[in-house]
Amino acid sequence: MEFGLFVQGYVGKRAETDPLAEHKALMEETEYVIQADKSGFKYAWASEHHFLEEYSHLSANDVYLGYLAHATERIHLGSGIFNPLAQVNHPVKVAEKVAMLDHLTGNRFEFGSGRGAGSHEILGFIPGVTDMNYTKEIWEETIAEFPKMWLQDEYPGFQGKHWQLPPRKILPKPYGKSHPAMWYAAGSPPSYAMAARKGLGVLGFSVQKVSDMEWVLEQYKTAVVEAEPVGDFVNDNVMVTTTAICAPTHDEAIRIAVSGGLHYLPSLVFRYHDTFPRPEGFPVWPETLPEYNEEFIELLIAEELLICGDPDEVLTQCKRWEQAGADQLSFGLPVGVSREYTLQTIELIGRHVIPEIDTDPVHRTTRFRQAS
Repeated sequence: MEFGLFVQGYVGKRAETDPLAEHKALMEETEYVIQADKSGFKYAWASEHHFLEEYSHLSANDVYLGYLAHATERIHLGSGIFNPLAQVNHPVKVAEKVAMLDHLTGNRFEFGSGRGAGSHEILGFIPGVTDMNYTKEIWEETIAEFPKMWLQDEYPGFQGKHWQLPPRKILPKPYGKSHPAMWYAAGSPPSYAMAARKGLGVLGFSVQKVSDMEWVLEQYKTAVVEAEPVGDFVNDNVMVTTTAICAPTHDEAIRIAVSGGLHYLPSLVFRYHDTFPRPEGFPVWPETLPEYNEEFIELLIAEELLICGDPDEVLTQCKRWEQAGADQLSFGLPVGVSREYTLQTIELIGRHVIPEIDTDPVHRTTRFRQAS
């Protein structure tokens, strides 16, 4: 199992007391990716969201990833996601950004795509649409065109329902052989199977705990065997995300978690992700979950909803994800936790956990690309 980091420019409630909170959040997350590169993480994923106050201020992630391309050395940098809906980002512009980042990173870029977080975000670009399934139609029309733009000398053009283009040479072409690995941000079980059939890796932001891996893998791994890839190769890969806190002792990790404001992020998730089924009894915004105490943090750990503890405990918890079949485990770092403790988590996981689980020096997607 490989390891990654997920950043999204989360500001939270810090802006209520700090006028520079947005800037600090972006700069701190940049530092976290640079430290993850030094600590042996293989991937860093940067989100693209729009209009989602407090939850994500990382809207221009192509600019952000371009900076990280120069600031890091070995870590693969991924769009989690680039939104290729023509009304949000013209597909040609997306293809150009992907190829450019492939050059700037020296083949370290990973192309994740998806359809957006929910109606508040997407309807800002497609006003009047009431059925979010409409975005699936646009994405389906578009996704198979990217490899053609990258690999054909002259793209023959496209006449679709949602966008058109006359024949043109799409430049630059990707760097060297083939094109960056392609991923899809999936939520429901049918989405995992759909991505598998297209030969796409899955960014499993919806996977909450280890037991969720069962239905993910059943849907994905069965379908990927018979994949007809839209790209140059099959990216047989399921990435899942969870929150991680690692400290020298168990008690210190629990203390950090209790003071980290972990209750607020799930409340924002259901504020904006209105396509997600709301758990029974979950408060409706502007109500939020109550703050977590030590007992509740211990319950989250026991239910495998949170990775938290000393290095040995975190190693055991990560091995559970490996045993469940995750190809990659990416950590969304607790946003209420201080810079000092967040860097400590990255460093301790890099020193004590990653070497025990990820023993292959070559990125999986690099092997796929080289074999195509």
